[in-house]
Amino acid sequence: MKRLLMVLLPVLTVLLLVLGLKQQWWPVPRQWNPFTPLMVADPITPVTRWKLRRLADNRSGCLGALRTADGVDVLPLEDYTPVAGCPLVNVVRVRHTGVRFNHGFVARCPLALAWVLFERHRLQPAARAILGQRVSEVWHYGSFACRNIYHRKEGRRSDHATASALDVAAFSLADGRRISVRDDWHDEGPRGAFLQRVHDGACDLFGTTLGPDYNAAHGNHFHLGLRGFGLCR
Repeated sequence: MKRLLMVLLPVLTVLLLVLGLKQQWWPVPRQWNPFTPLMVADPITPVTRWKLRRLADNRSGCLGALRTADGVDVLPLEDYTPVAGCPLVNVVRVRHTGVRFNHGFVARCPLALAWVLFERHRLQPAARAILGQRVSEVWHYGSFACRNIYHRKEGRRSDHATASALDVAAFSLADGRRISVRDDWHDEGPRGAFLQRVHDGACDLFGTTLGPDYNAAHGNHFHLGLRGFGLCR
């Protein structure tokens, strides 16, 4: 009996803890409670990425989280298959998120939400702190491409095959300056410092964040993808 109690007690404790969090029996800040809906205004914590993952197949939950942010213009899309072998599910067309884009793009809803969180909590604070300006426009190479990684004939599909990654090339500031990953990554002044902070800040939210220090293929952009568990290179 004693041995049985020793086995059951930890299990019951965990179950009680989970039930208490779900029912909010005791005060836990919502950004630390894995069972409270994600809101864009919530501070970023290690729980945030877990909440994003839970929204992969939860269209209404993801759209609800996006609607908690002002200035976000996304169009929910029906699931469809634009190219044979690359079906798109739980996707939106991103048109405006507080910044302009060189062109709109289709993205998995959790990718769009991760971007909005990144923009509000990492990108804009970095721009204001280091460059004294806000980012007004983002230049990107796209999100969806039905292909394998590195365009190889063999191997696994890229995150881009499900519109689960965005390749960001440059940022335009409100005063007209343009900060480019290709041209400014190695800058020893504020331009380089801004890009370094932006890259490192993305690692809190995206499963995979790759830049020029990873390999030559990423020498001109940041790859921000949902897949993975915190690869930051």
